[in-house]
Amino acid sequence: MNTPILAMIGHTEIIIIAVILVLLFGGRKIPELMRGLGKGIKEFKSAQKDEGTSENKPETQKETPKEE
Repeated sequence: MNTPILAMIGHTEIIIIAVILVLLFGGRKIPELMRGLGKGIKEFKSAQKDEGTSENKPETQKETPKEE
């Protein structure tokens, strides 16, 4: 029985989790928390994308700091 956990979560469980979040953090704090979570995911994806492109470049083509 290797059923994914997300497949086992139903509507009732989601509502219970939402109510618990409202009770813990309050209605005003939740949008701020979700905004922070979204920014974190966005930064993670961009860092992951940057890491993938930098690995594909040969060492000779990488940018070197310019001396002034």
